[in-house]
Amino acid sequence: MKRKTIGIDMDGVLADIEAHWLNWYERDYGVRLGPEIFLGVKESEAFPDKEAVLKFVYSPGFFRTLPVMEGAVAAVKKLSEDFEIYIVSAAMEFPLSLFEKREWLAEHFPFISWKNIIFCGDKSIIDTDYLIDDHCKNLDHCKGSPIMFTAGHNTNHTHHTRANNWQEVLTLMEADRCGTAICR
Repeated sequence: MKRKTIGIDMDGVLADIEAHWLNWYERDYGVRLGPEIFLGVKESEAFPDKEAVLKFVYSPGFFRTLPVMEGAVAAVKKLSEDFEIYIVSAAMEFPLSLFEKREWLAEHFPFISWKNIIFCGDKSIIDTDYLIDDHCKNLDHCKGSPIMFTAGHNTNHTHHTRANNWQEVLTLMEADRCGTAICR
């Protein structure tokens, strides 16, 4: 029997990019900001210096040193028992991120085969049963069931099934395993 598939985004889902941006901003600008700066706004508009996000994502080492989202490793291991897991990242926009993201995955998610890592430019080509992502621009075109992983920038969006953390993702996927549909 073919296992159902889950596409999982990296930044903001597996990796805590908001915390990383805050740490790098403090390091480079000497100002400590809180996560509330991201609430309801695009990440690039959250900081007083509007160029900060672009500066960071084009900096060597930024993607390689991302902190892992709490609970992500254990949850993805658990999910991989029942589902075929694909890591899906729109990494093409930031060329430095390709190697760094691959290295990051090898360190933190070594149980994910290189064959199950998809670096792309446009996630609308992804055809998994589920897509876990923090951006509506990716979820709106999901061919399967979209699951919006909570991030500051998506707090005002309500048109997708939401998971606030990895425990909630596991609960949603358990519903699938037991035959209870996840609403779109």
